[in-house]
Amino acid sequence: MQESAYQRLRAADCADEVAYVQACLRLFFSPCMGAVAGGASAPSISIARVADIARLNKVAIFVLKALSRAGAGEGPSELLGWLDTYRRRTVSMNSSGIMDSLAIHRVLRDRQIDFVFLKGPFQQQLLYGDHFMKPSGDVDILVSQAGFAKAREALRAIGYEVAGQSRSLWWLRFLGEQHMIRGGDAKASTVDLHYRLQQPGSPSPRDTDGFLRRKREVGIAGGHVPFISASDTLLLSCISVAKAFFNREPCAGYVCDVRASAGRLSEAEQRDVLDYATGQGLADTLLLGLRAADVLLGGAGTVLSERATRILSRIDNADLLHNGDRALAVVVALAAAPHGALGIVRPRAGALSGRGRLGRLGRSQPAHFRTAGSRRGGQPVTNVLGIKGQQIWKNSFNREVN
Repeated sequence: MQESAYQRLRAADCADEVAYVQACLRLFFSPCMGAVAGGASAPSISIARVADIARLNKVAIFVLKALSRAGAGEGPSELLGWLDTYRRRTVSMNSSGIMDSLAIHRVLRDRQIDFVFLKGPFQQQLLYGDHFMKPSGDVDILVSQAGFAKAREALRAIGYEVAGQSRSLWWLRFLGEQHMIRGGDAKASTVDLHYRLQQPGSPSPRDTDGFLRRKREVGIAGGHVPFISASDTLLLSCISVAKAFFNREPCAGYVCDVRASAGRLSEAEQRDVLDYATGQGLADTLLLGLRAADVLLGGAGTVLSERATRILSRIDNADLLHNGDRALAVVVALAAAPHGALGIVRPRAGALSGRGRLGRLGRSQPAHFRTAGSRRGGQPVTNVLGIKGQQIWKNSFNREVN
């Protein structure tokens, strides 16, 4: 369920606040662009709205670092104070997550269970040189389907138990993951145990176990932990953008990860990742994430950017930047304005149908998920990726399993 701040932003005219956050993000990735006009624009923006946009999109630390680069006094003092508090809370949350991750690593390693960490503080260190760029409340790990039950038992041995909701067949069989929780409400630790990497109805890798085979070692606390490869980090970030896009969720943080991941690949590696994504059945998912990054953060001028622009040419910037009669200068990532004005939330009718390239984003799902959102009466195929289908199957399979 979307929180009240999201609904307030959708009901408000927050074009100035969106533009302010976007300018900060561009400055973060391109320091040579110059200072954000933070002081000059302060009287015309709502600090509360800027804070909500940054928090919902998990880009508050990006904004803080951009304003720090711009120089003293660039940002409104009230905003800087809120950002500093947010940063300290993020450090506390992610520090706990790192300690939990090390404990999880030990028990799975001792039981010789093959796994990798996904996202979280380890990814933030790899992409930004900082474990504390985005708050990470859960520890995400991926195992093979064959090793899923064994990994779950290993986590139970150190105090984790499957959360009630994720005991259902919907979670275990269709989502391919379970949430496990240890401790009380105040100091709870949560693990998301995956053997799949996408919800039914959205694009999913053809070879999820390949994420395990291609893993790399990441240094932490004098040791090493397994993490997904650079190419898989980019691909998973693009999957997250596509998933958020179809669920109408703010996702600027994921778009930033796309840009940071792509920026760490050489030209040869960029060409390889295009072939790799095609083999995984996720070429258009990759290109969607890259195109979103270019629109939000400015063109990168890379092989990947060139390919994304050319292949998604049917969807112009007007579709990416706005929809309807209240255009705001932002992109898919900041999905908080009225009726999709902030994002690739609901492109023009036909843009997501099977006719164009983007329509193929959803063709990997089973037919029973496609039928829930098939095109009827000229309505856009918004649910072709299973948004309604999910509810149908959740209601049908809401019984607990071990």
